[in-house]
Amino acid sequence: MRRDPEFFGDQELDLLYIAKKLKHALAVESLLESAKIDYAVETGTYVGGMIFRTERVGAFLYVLPGDLERARDTIRAAGFEPA
Repeated sequence: MRRDPEFFGDQELDLLYIAKKLKHALAVESLLESAKIDYAVETGTYVGGMIFRTERVGAFLYVLPGDLERARDTIRAAGFEPA
């Protein structure tokens, strides 16, 4: 279930996936919802491009360390490569 980062309090979250496209972010969120995994989403910047390197905005999805392997397996099975 999608949670605000404040929901997790002082718990450290692990980066699961960086979505470069909105449709990918929504698809990964749907997978996590179906698997009943709590997660947080924040926007952030990353550097992309081979020749012309530019700073771009993406959705960063985080999960608790105890859920990381299950979340990775879940999105990997759907064709997404975890961070």
